[in-house]
Amino acid sequence: MSSLIFGAQLPQHFGSGDLKLDRFRVICDQTADLESYRFAESVEQNIVIYLGDTLRKGIVDSGSESDLKAELGSCLRDGPGIFVIRGAFQDTAVIDDMTAIFIKIVSDEKSLLGEVGDHFGDNERIWNSFQKACLVAPELFIEYYGNPLLALAAQAWLGPYYQITAQVNNVKPGGQAQSPHRDYHLGFQSAKTAAEFPAHAHLMSQFLTLQGSVAHTDMPIESGPTLFLPFSQQFPAGYLAFHEEDFAAVFEEQKSQVPFEKGDVVFLSPALFHAAGTNLSQDDRIANLLQISSAFGRPMESINRQAMMERVYPILLDRSKRGTISSQAVQDTIAAVADGYSFPTNLDSDPPIGGNVPFTAQQLMHQALKEHWPPQRLREALIRYANKREARGLFTVMGRRYPSH
Repeated sequence: MSSLIFGAQLPQHFGSGDLKLDRFRVICDQTADLESYRFAESVEQNIVIYLGDTLRKGIVDSGSESDLKAELGSCLRDGPGIFVIRGAFQDTAVIDDMTAIFIKIVSDEKSLLGEVGDHFGDNERIWNSFQKACLVAPELFIEYYGNPLLALAAQAWLGPYYQITAQVNNVKPGGQAQSPHRDYHLGFQSAKTAAEFPAHAHLMSQFLTLQGSVAHTDMPIESGPTLFLPFSQQFPAGYLAFHEEDFAAVFEEQKSQVPFEKGDVVFLSPALFHAAGTNLSQDDRIANLLQISSAFGRPMESINRQAMMERVYPILLDRSKRGTISSQAVQDTIAAVADGYSFPTNLDSDPPIGGNVPFTAQQLMHQALKEHWPPQRLREALIRYANKREARGLFTVMGRRYPSH
């Protein structure tokens, strides 16, 4: 039995018979047309290039923002599956300052853990750089993650209530290339495990995450910036195909690679075939890798959002009182640190009031800023909020208490 979904006839499960190399080649032979992307500056090797200044103007123009989001979403879904924002950070001093924080975190972790490298070799990796940067440098964190273009891209692909995670990767000179792959969710599973998921789940997986990478150093071609295969996200059985040598050979034949400058950001569908290149330069290649999750999916890393909210709130409160931060920056920062989705929760103790969904942490933080709560009041409210959302070891039914096992 098969079904028609997303315009494709699907089997119940993908198998070896769905790994049609000729079809894959046809998909990857498509060409991105600049005329299809009216906000874009250019198309390079089938990668759509935007200018940060153009997108910032589009956000300010309320008549353009919805069209802009539609274009970015279409690029990831129906187009080449990748776009670059040149100059996404207007002030690269923010990038330099955050790089210094990352270097300090690496140094501190090495002093505690020793030389551990990352999961691809001897490079340097910071897991959960998102939370660590927030706790170490909250003011800088606001400048960095309050960037409206990060929020724009996340909203275009995932809608509201997205959840940010991030990991820093520093590829040292001589660091070797990766094999082509897809990413989280199903891209992190073995081919055997991926095959156990129904075909429609393979299509769904790519819509649960947005991949991004912030360039913290200039990345000329010799430094090995990431290699991409535009349009490959459109191949339905790609979570099985990337494990196959003949599909990897197509990647090697048709891959795209463009240089990046410090402050550029690239966004891509997690289903796009991609691989970091070999660093043949004499310099480190540092990127902050963003994995932004839909409200409907599970993020890859556990984040202590309460600690982050408590860390940035006094700064947001002070800047809001003094009028030195825009409402957009406040909104984007809260969206980054606080959970905007009501579920999962304990509906016995946290029932929906006046609607279908309970109050969220984002709403709580906005209320605190609007009413100028002191930080201690917010902390106490966050503790109560967390407590009422927890499942209990005992529950009450019809006035009687029962142990839960």
